[in-house]
Amino acid sequence: MKITRSSIDTQKGPADWFTGDVYIDAVAAPEATSTFAAAVVHFTPGARTAWHTHPHGQTIFVTEGEGRCQREGGPIELIKPGDRVFFEPGENHWHGAAPNRFMVHIAMQQVDESGSPVVWGEHVTDEQYGAAPSTAD
Repeated sequence: MKITRSSIDTQKGPADWFTGDVYIDAVAAPEATSTFAAAVVHFTPGARTAWHTHPHGQTIFVTEGEGRCQREGGPIELIKPGDRVFFEPGENHWHGAAPNRFMVHIAMQQVDESGSPVVWGEHVTDEQYGAAPSTAD
């Protein structure tokens, strides 16, 4: 057993990975034989990830606010607290806050053999982000 006390500072999300202001709190990092990583990600209104993929997929669990997510070729989906989204391994996608709301989610994924949990792509354009989200339940 290993307890890590609140010793890790909140990190600002890099501009190469995000549009807008995003803050990341590490929750779990791969250690020994574990390949699991998790973080609490705080998006300010309108902030979002760039397009990206995960070698072993990713689950996000929304805890606060209102957000949007989209897989390449699919509709933009509205996400709210309690919603869980699984992105398939290699599925190109993005996620972030709604234009007028903060959004917080827990991001969970496994790293690949090289230790990487993600492959980053191009930024989501304002035009792509601005498309109306699906509100279907």
